Amino acid sequence: MVMIQSSYGINRIISIPHLPYFNKSETAMATSLSTTIPVSAPTYHDLAVQPSGLGKFSIHYIEAGEPTNPTVLLLHGFPSSSTQYRNLIPLLSDDYHVLAPDLPGYGLTQSPPDLAYTFDNLTAAISAWLIALNIESYAVYVFDYGAPVAWRLALANPDHIKAIISQNGNAYDAGFGHPFWTPIEKLWHNESNSLEDRDWLRDNYLTIPGTKGQYYTGFPEKDHELVNPVQYMTDYLMNLKGRENQERQLDLFFDYRTNLPLYPKVQQWFRESQVPLLACWGKNDVIFVWPGAEAFKRDLPEAEIHALDAGHFALETKRWEVARLIKAFLKKNKF
Repeated sequence: MVMIQSSYGINRIISIPHLPYFNKSETAMATSLSTTIPVSAPTYHDLAVQPSGLGKFSIHYIEAGEPTNPTVLLLHGFPSSSTQYRNLIPLLSDDYHVLAPDLPGYGLTQSPPDLAYTFDNLTAAISAWLIALNIESYAVYVFDYGAPVAWRLALANPDHIKAIISQNGNAYDAGFGHPFWTPIEKLWHNESNSLEDRDWLRDNYLTIPGTKGQYYTGFPEKDHELVNPVQYMTDYLMNLKGRENQERQLDLFFDYRTNLPLYPKVQQWFRESQVPLLACWGKNDVIFVWPGAEAFKRDLPEAEIHALDAGHFALETKRWEVARLIKAFLKKNKF
């Protein structure tokens, strides 16, 4: 008799028959599988940190894989959380130590009530979390908002990042897709951050249709059935629903303007370090467009650039291809 715990936490007693096709070694294996949690299985944590000059955060994160293996840091984008990587993590965790935090303002991470939502402050929280975990050497997967956080981490500690995987994580002016960015850029004009422009974005981008569109636009129709609707609804309900969430997101839309002046510094770091870079880019993304992927070659001639037949959230339909590319890339660029 063996007790099996399902993914829903419900225990069941089953009997393993001793039939001719169920020999002793197979019975032992079944018993072992029912009582041992693989080290590669994802686990879920909350870690309290307090960056200098800011209040206390509780950073929620997913961890998987053997901690002695090389670390791969997964930084999510707008309007998601670490759950964006729910399908990729199991494909990497047999070989790598995988960490995926919820950025402040997203998922289950708790932030100080008076926090100003800027990319500098998001980075300060993640930097404090990495220090608390004693992570000083890692490859980073950058996507959307995860990219400006990673670039700030790199400029502060350039020797910590050993390799970059960019999936629609932008570092060039050429990567901005229009008309998507046009109403956000209106916020930046003369740093107006006007109520009228914020309300337009609230009514058009911070909605269920606006969130759903990021998961389907640019994807072949045949792949739509691979997208789990629960994911975009989770993004909306956790991160966009309600006035408080919306104000945070609008503040980050406005603060995104601070990322552009960093691009020359990031590009200089690329040129000087020649950090290994793999771009797995949803070529049909309307938010961060294909020329942003090609631009990496300007400063990193050895960069590997791959076009995926996908839109913004490419992992929804291309996770197996992305995992294969990552493993091959990191095998060539060991750290």
